[in-house]
Amino acid sequence: MLDRNGRRRTGSIVLLISLLAGCSSLSGDSGEKDRSIVVGTTSVPSVLDPAAAWDGSWELYRNTFQTLLSLPGSTSAPEPDAARHCAFTDADSRVYRCTLRKGVTFSNGNTLDAAAVKHSIDRVRTIRASSGPAPLLDVLDRVEAPDARTVVFHLKKSDATFPFILATPATALVDPESYPADRLRTGRKLVGSGPYVLESYEAGKEAELVRNSEYTGPAELKNDSVTIRYFTGSAALVKALKGGTIDLTYRGLTPRQITDFREREAEGGADIDLTEVPATETRYLVFNPKDENAAKPAVRRAVARVIDRKALVRRVYDRTVDPLYSVVPSGITGHTSAFYDAYGEPSTAKAKKTLTEAGIDGKVSLTLWYTTDRYGEATRREFKELKRQLEASGLFDITVRGRPWSEFQKGYGKGDYPVFGRGWFGDFPDADNYVAPFVGKENALNTPYENQELTDELLPRSRRQSDRATASRAFKKMQKVMADDARLLPLWQGKTYIAADRDVAGVEWSLDPSVLMQMWELYKKSSW
Repeated sequence: MLDRNGRRRTGSIVLLISLLAGCSSLSGDSGEKDRSIVVGTTSVPSVLDPAAAWDGSWELYRNTFQTLLSLPGSTSAPEPDAARHCAFTDADSRVYRCTLRKGVTFSNGNTLDAAAVKHSIDRVRTIRASSGPAPLLDVLDRVEAPDARTVVFHLKKSDATFPFILATPATALVDPESYPADRLRTGRKLVGSGPYVLESYEAGKEAELVRNSEYTGPAELKNDSVTIRYFTGSAALVKALKGGTIDLTYRGLTPRQITDFREREAEGGADIDLTEVPATETRYLVFNPKDENAAKPAVRRAVARVIDRKALVRRVYDRTVDPLYSVVPSGITGHTSAFYDAYGEPSTAKAKKTLTEAGIDGKVSLTLWYTTDRYGEATRREFKELKRQLEASGLFDITVRGRPWSEFQKGYGKGDYPVFGRGWFGDFPDADNYVAPFVGKENALNTPYENQELTDELLPRSRRQSDRATASRAFKKMQKVMADDARLLPLWQGKTYIAADRDVAGVEWSLDPSVLMQMWELYKKSSW
């Protein structure tokens, strides 16, 4: 075999070194160093309390908190995590019962029992933070804890997707002693029962994770610690990778950087591997009904007729993403190309006709907002390209403005933006999660989208069907309705790219179906 310097060793020497040094590096580095991983990303947590985050903060939560169920690896169905067993107990999918594993404790030694589970779920709904995941739990009527290891969830109506919700960090299990029932926890500490403990945290800079000695869940940790370093720009992220101060990147690579890594790898001389993972990340334009122009269906449909997704993907993203023509991405059961069916190829003539028939003359003024630091540096160029396309039609006068994520979130939460860009990383791999969060009076975008056919007929019908393939019929209709409304305009569907030092293994197993990184799968080849 080869060590990190490429020198050939005999089996007996390797065995002797292994006996003397355990899993330490064959190149002479300390075992402690080789059993740690450093991850770089531009995806910075917004808050440390799970009750207040429905965003990329989940990447940190997935590794520090447990949920009753989880979606490990590439599985498409939830599996037990903190629970030993969960199932619906009725034919209508309205009563869901979980039995907890024995001996589960939080990192501070407190017991994770049924009362703690009830507390964790109830506080999300009680606090109902404006940026939190409470809308995901709107179907829940009440939670009961009849004994220390039994939790029973009573739903307001049938919902076959509820097990998926219990597998998301929206239902992260927290210690009642550390997390108040009616207000958010402050500070830079976490108390969970996940694979890692948050040893230290510097907002926007770094998170230090160490193996949780109290952890009793199903994950098998292949490292002892993980350092997550947060970067404000992609250039600094790649510089750190090439300089050896981080082991791999997760989120934040620009299309140009991805292409460069591809070309170097093809030449055979690169010491960095690029892994492409199919993903259901999506990007939208969201129209706010509070704005006079964005509220007009004809304006939204005209925009839908002008936007050229293929040009956007080619000019901005170097074809590292794919055009998207529906709110439900490709790869999810029930996906259609509803927007293409409704609007076809880009056409200024058809867009002009749409406006004229609605009595709209002259250029339509719209302001498009985007976040400057959440989705990577290509976002600025994306909105510049959208402005170019819309104004080239002669039908629109476009202003583009950007804000950092923390400010951007507050702005769209208050309804300040007429049109804004929003990315969506699915909470779970079901078409429901690409429709339900965006509709209704209260939704994840804080822009009311009231359509009774969607909320009162089609979604309830789909949730009564435990066979999700059968439910796809209702979702095909939903996608058609949403294309006609054009309240959300899908732009593209992404892939996840991870660039890693060649000594890093486990990358291909490190992402769950929601593309959240399971840090425990990563390790250095030289440490084994």
